[in-house]
Parts: sequence; C-alpha cells; structure tokens
Amino acid sequence: MFEQTFKNIDDILHKDAGCSSELDYVEQTSWILFLKYLDDLERTKRDAAELVGKTYTPIIAREFSWSLWAVPKTSEGKLDHHTALIGDDLTEFVDQKLFPYLKKFKTEALSADTIEYKIGEIFSELKNKVQSGYTLREVINLVDELRFRTHAEKHEMSHLYESKIQNMGNAGRNGGEYYTPRPLIKTIIKVVAPRIGETIYDGAVGSAGFLCEAFNYLLHSKKLTTTDTVTLQKTTFYGKEKKSLAYIIGIMNMILHGVEAPNIIHTNTLAINLDDIEEKDRYDVVLANPPFGGKERAEVQQNFPIKTGETASLFLQHFIKILKAGGKAGIVIKNTFLSNTDNASIALRQKLLSECNLHTVLDLPAKTFTGAGVKTVVLFFEKGAPTQKVWFYQLNLDRNLGKTNALSEADLEAFVTLQKTKANSENSWSLHVKDIDPVTCDLSAKNPNKKEETALRSPKEILENISALDKESAQILIKVLELL
Repeated sequence: MFEQTFKNIDDILHKDAGCSSELDYVEQTSWILFLKYLDDLERTKRDAAELVGKTYTPIIAREFSWSLWAVPKTSEGKLDHHTALIGDDLTEFVDQKLFPYLKKFKTEALSADTIEYKIGEIFSELKNKVQSGYTLREVINLVDELRFRTHAEKHEMSHLYESKIQNMGNAGRNGGEYYTPRPLIKTIIKVVAPRIGETIYDGAVGSAGFLCEAFNYLLHSKKLTTTDTVTLQKTTFYGKEKKSLAYIIGIMNMILHGVEAPNIIHTNTLAINLDDIEEKDRYDVVLANPPFGGKERAEVQQNFPIKTGETASLFLQHFIKILKAGGKAGIVIKNTFLSNTDNASIALRQKLLSECNLHTVLDLPAKTFTGAGVKTVVLFFEKGAPTQKVWFYQLNLDRNLGKTNALSEADLEAFVTLQKTKANSENSWSLHVKDIDPVTCDLSAKNPNKKEETALRSPKEILENISALDKESAQILIKVLELL
C-alpha cells in the first residue's frame, strides 16, 4: 500500500506547476510526511503517558495539529469536507500561518538536540512549492493514509523513502551526491566495525545513508540496555550538510530509521578552520562520501594547510583532523586521488601515510554510483600511527554495473572475508611503504596478480586469418576489374 501511495503522490505532484523534478517531489513529500510522522509520534507518546497515569503535553499547538488543519474527521472517522481547507484557503494557511509557526521552534527550543529544534530548522530551510491548493489537498489525503505507529510500519516507510532518495540521486547531475549505494555503505561499516559508545561522524552527510546504516548496524550488534538505547539516540551520530534539500532529507531519513532528533547541523563543513578544531570536537569514527569533483573558493581553501580547490581533498584533510587518536575511518573518494601528480594531492597522500595507518584500499568498478561513471576507491584508515603496509582489493565483477544491474552485498562478500586477514589473491595484494616512491607517494591500484584476460592467438591462427583476408581481397579485385 505504501509503495502505491508514494507513486500516486508523485503522479499528483507532477501535474503541479510548482514541482518540476524528482527533487521537488521528494522535498515536498518530505515536509508533509514529517508532519504526519509528528502527529503519530504525539499520539504514541500520549498513549504511553496515559498508561502510567501521566499527562502528555503536545509539541504542536492544537490549531496547528495535523488532525485539525490537515485532515479534520467526522464522528465516523472520515474527512470532514465541511471544515477541511482546500484551494487557496489551504495554501494561504500553510504559507502564511503553518510555516511561520513551525519556524519559530528553532529559537524557542531548549537545545539543538531536541525534536523541537529540528522542526524549527526544517521549516526555516524550505517552503511549500505546491502552488495548487487542490493538489495539496490530494497529497495530504494520501499521506494521511500512511501510519508510523509500529516498528514494522516505520521500517517499511524508511525502506520506501530510501527508494525515493535513490531515484532522486539518479535524476540529479551527480548520482553520488544524494545516494551512496547501500550495499557499499553496509560493507564499509562492517569493515570499520563501530561500537556502541563511540561517536560517529559524517561531515558530508547528504541523505544520511552512512548514519542510518550505522544506526541499524549498532541496533543489532548486541542486546541493548536502556543506557545503550539512550546513547544511540542522543550521543552517537553527528553530521553536517551544506545543501538545504539534502539536509532536510537527511534529517527525515534518520527520523524514519528511528533516531528521533538527529544531531545534523546545516552548515558548510569546509568553512571550519582546521586550526580551530579541538579535542572536544573530535570523533571516534568517520564514515563519509564527500562530493565528487566540487571546487571551493580561495577563501575556503585558506582554512586548510594543503591548499586545493578539489572539494574531496579538503574534506579528507578535515576528516583526518577531526578524528580522535586511534579513531577509524571509511571514506569514499575518486580513484585519481591515488595517483594525481599535482602538489596538493602528493602532499595529502604524504599526510595520510605519515599521520594515519592506511591499512585497506577498496578499488571499485566504474558506475558503482548509478548514473555517475566516476571510478572510486574506499580508504580505510586509523589515526595515530604511520602506514607500514597497504592492502588493496580490486572488485572485479563479471558484469557491467548500471541502474538495472546495481552493486549488491554479495558482490562484496569476498572483500569483507579477505580483509580480515589481508591475504593475497587474484584480486588482492599488499604494498609496503618502503616500496612507495617517497617523492610522489603514488598509490595507484595496479593489481600484480590479475591474470591476462585475453589469450594470445597461436601463429597458425594468425596465418589462417591472413590467408582468408587475402582471398577476400582477391575476389573483390576481380569484381572491380569485371566492372571496368
């Protein structure tokens, strides 16, 4: 039912003049879904309070509650068409009353780690783009059919929301900007193996895929105590995101996965001067896929010791700096980072090898990121000790990746198994630091164990082919002479 409802919502928004792309569909669906989620959350908390004889104070004032403005019901539980807003009345209420009211939560919230603050942030960052109040009414009625009360309902909803984010990523200019393949994220997390009590950070959070999957991983890592549950909700996951739409989607995605008040900040991570990062600002684990191919202005570059306009290289410097001593990281980056000959890339490789133990490099095939042909690698490293030996794994698949043939967890199982022992194989090998050129620090993923795929033809085959071609040429020449 949920899947069909999402499809119907997209079909309706497609007809509205204010929504022109998959990105708009996700954004507009997100804020409406969020308000329905809040209404179900309030109901759940009210019911829980009543069970223990307490009174629940709602977050949202009654006049702005979903059940009053969005879907007022009759005594039979059906939409009350006499009181339900529609057309211009509905858009006027949403634009001039509802959004201004919700924006105020940001300044009135007690702290940034509360759901009240997140409500204020979300509605300060977006606006209602649905121009027709009749279209908006149709969408609201469909969203009202969705429920967020049980774990199963939330799980199904989070899965479908992930699918929408994936479609949005495929629709954008850069598939990796919004959506990192979940099999790859899960594999990175398996290798990094975070533990409850460690802080996990993504400074290029996007749709929060790394944080959502890390939450799922830790949720099932052991039998959780009450303290563990509070730790996962409050003091484990942290992120920063520059773009408004990605920020909103990231928060919504984490909420649907079960984190009530995500610690995600809307800011430009690269605007932070590395010299200003103190021990209290550092994290135990960094998981990230910084944007590919971005360029930063000169004033942003001044925040980094290694000056470069390449966004991913600036992020890598940030991640190294913000890791605690002994901290672990799994970072996706373009494979050209391993061999670029510009001064900044060489300096950054030298920094990585001297300050961190770069123990594993996963070399991924082209089109791992659907819609983006960029070749990428994953860098796995620990901060605090220099690199002695790098273990490489080249993921060679017997098929080409694409939208209908995406990467799977099964594709990465051999990597996960071999990585534990860092054994050599047809697809894996080790490179000792002493064998790395100290001037260039070239880390190119050149597999010395890969077998030659194309067998050389025998001399007999070559002579037979030449003879056949000579006969063809002679026949063509005879025909030409006959025509003269």
